Order: sequence, then structure tokens, then C-alpha cells
Amino acid sequence: MEKFTLGFDIGGTKCAVVLGRGNIPEKVEDGFIIDKIRFETNQPRGWKLIVDELISSAEKILERNNITSDQVLACGISCGGPLDSKSGVIMSPPNLPDWDNVPIVELTEKALGIKTYLQNDANACALAEWKFGAGRGTENMIFLTFGTGMGAGLILGGRLYSGTNDMAGEVGHMRMAPDGPVGYGKKGSFEGFCSGGGIADLAKLTVLKKLQCGVVPSFCRDESELDSITAKSVAEAACAGDKTAIEIYETCGEYLGKGLAVLIDILNPEAIVIGSIYQRSSALLQQKMEESIRMEALSLSAGVCRIVPAKLGDSIGDYAALGVAFMNITEEV
Repeated sequence: MEKFTLGFDIGGTKCAVVLGRGNIPEKVEDGFIIDKIRFETNQPRGWKLIVDELISSAEKILERNNITSDQVLACGISCGGPLDSKSGVIMSPPNLPDWDNVPIVELTEKALGIKTYLQNDANACALAEWKFGAGRGTENMIFLTFGTGMGAGLILGGRLYSGTNDMAGEVGHMRMAPDGPVGYGKKGSFEGFCSGGGIADLAKLTVLKKLQCGVVPSFCRDESELDSITAKSVAEAACAGDKTAIEIYETCGEYLGKGLAVLIDILNPEAIVIGSIYQRSSALLQQKMEESIRMEALSLSAGVCRIVPAKLGDSIGDYAALGVAFMNITEEV
């Protein structure tokens, strides 16, 4: 009897229910994900109706693929934290108002009769890139989100490391400079220099100084346009040759390298896989990043660590939920 896996990817804007195979093929892109249903989260309706739609979507997927619950090895759930992976409870994520102590694992297991596991989205994405993507085959890997925020998922000794209370990997909170753009509620933090919002804030600070000195960047002609600056608009200007935009991304690359050097020295990974902004803009970041790593990290540790863009792209959420299922299947075996 063929076996399968199920995944729930829960986000503030969209949710997905994904059906995958029960084993990982040589090339995961060749039909590994069998079916999926996406829907708008529509937060105002409340968590109970959203959970009901997740469960009804799972039942629909199983029915239309003629699969029974005893053929499903596990269901994995990926969701923003804070959460308690051990008890299977989602605890008030900022992007999911009213999700206060929601026992998502218990509710799913009761409704579907399938063993279910929960992880925060950074850890789940780390599992996805480790099982299916750029970190496949490694024993020690770090995944960095580098998107709206900067978080990490840690694979150490061939296992996910989530810490004492699921708080491991909050690298965005590290202070990288006494002052600077704000991220994770802290000026000069890793997230402040290396995230979408952080790059935008860094750009605003830099552009304001430039304008006061009579330098007018192509992406911001005067102070009235400061609030319209985004990481994307700066990247586009940098690719078009704007010197101020290039300078901003070089600063980001410098601090990215400094942050990576700390992780390399402490954890000695084989690979650091970086998503989102790094995937799209590595050409703008790589030179300064590598210079910082050479200056800051131990050469023996840096020499065995690959820095690579994430491989799964926009599909990472689908694979993340299935990665949570696979981690626990492997551990139970």
C-alpha cells in the first residue's frame, strides 16, 4: 500500500494544504508534491473557521486522490511563532490575531486520525531546504530567512535544533553595531541591517544624508519620497547602476558577512542556505559578504562552509510543511 504525507502551511495572508509522497525521490521536483489547495487566510473570521477550512481541505485532497487516513504517515504544520512544538500549541503569532493557545495538533489529529507535528516557519523552512533543497545531504546546516525579518533554522548533527523552548535561531536579535536601522526592536541588529524592512530603513537614513549633501539618488528625488523606499526599489536602482543604491546593498552585504562569521565560528556548519532577498539579490551582496567573512571568521571553519541561495523559491512553504512531517517520520523510525 502506497504511503503519503500531508502538510499545512499557515500564514497571515494565505494558507495551503499539501499532499506529498511518503518517500523522498532522487529528484524531488519530479512529482513529489501530488496535490495542494490554497486559500486566503481571511483573519477576521477567527481561528476556528480557518482551522475548519484546513481540515476540510485536507479531507477533500485525500478524497479526490482516493487516499485513506491510514495511508498518510504524518501531517506536518508550519506556522509563525511563538508556538510550543512539544505540546502542539500555537501561541499568539503577530501575523495571526486571536490565535491564542490554539491546540492545532490535537484538533487535526482528532479530525483526521493522522499523527501531526508542529514547527515554527523558520525551522520548517530549514527542514525543507535540508530535506529537499540546497542543503540536501548535509549534517550541519543553517537556513536564514532574510525576508521580512531575519530568522534562522538550525540543523545540527543531522537533527533540527530548536532550543529549550523553541527560541533557538533568533539570530536577527544579535546586535551588530551600536546604532543603525532597527530590526527586532533593536537598533543596529542583524535584522536591522539584513531584512526587507531593515534595508528600507537603512536606505532612508542613507538617502536623507545624501539629499542634505546635494546628492539625489534615482530612486528618491526628495524627502517626500522617503517613505516609498523599499528593499526592492533600492535593488532595482542598484542593478541599474545607482551609486547610492549600490552603497546601501554593500553595507547590507558587509553586515550579512559579519553575522555569518559569528554563526560559522560558533556552529561550524557545512552550508548556510539563505532565502528570499539573498536569492534575488546575491550579486549585490556577495562581494562585501565574502570580504567580511574572510576578515571575521576562522579560516578553517569558513573554508568548509558553503554560502548558497535557497533552492525552493516560492514553493518553500509547501515543502516546509512536508519537511516537518518527514523529520518526525524519520525520528520515529
